[in-house]
Amino acid sequence: MLRLTTGRVGCLLARRATAAVTTSSTRMASKEVSESVDMSQPMYWDRADIPLPDKPYKDVLTDADKSLKQKEKGPWGQLTKEEKIALYRLTFCKTYPEMKQQTAEWKTVIGGIFFFLGFTGIVIWWQSVYVYPPRPRTFDDEWKSQQLKRMLDMKINPIQGISAKWDYEKGQWK
Repeated sequence: MLRLTTGRVGCLLARRATAAVTTSSTRMASKEVSESVDMSQPMYWDRADIPLPDKPYKDVLTDADKSLKQKEKGPWGQLTKEEKIALYRLTFCKTYPEMKQQTAEWKTVIGGIFFFLGFTGIVIWWQSVYVYPPRPRTFDDEWKSQQLKRMLDMKINPIQGISAKWDYEKGQWK
């Protein structure tokens, strides 16, 4: 159901986008007047969820197409396979297997994701080099070992803490 709804919204937005591009506007004494486009006109759209489009694929028929349309009114047993396919192509642009055929759009999506991940990595690297201050000395291993030694010398938390796990007589961890 959601696909159907989003498909209809996409169709509506595409119609409005084409209408916005095709309308011409003129300025008349500080007032803008634009041509209106009738959005109720039928449009052709190849979609699997709407099997019958509003209008046929080909609006303007050639002489050969017109004669084929006249043959269509007769018995279909007299039509050849090529004529039947040509009649189908007058009404529809794609078949269902052609509509459902996978595209290579996933490659574009994955490429875009990797591009933005790479760009984000470059921004983070740039910030770490040029924006952030240097690392404080309290994060160094030497500082941490001196801090631990001081905590053991001061006998901090002798009951359950770090000093309880240190053997002061042997000078090592219990």
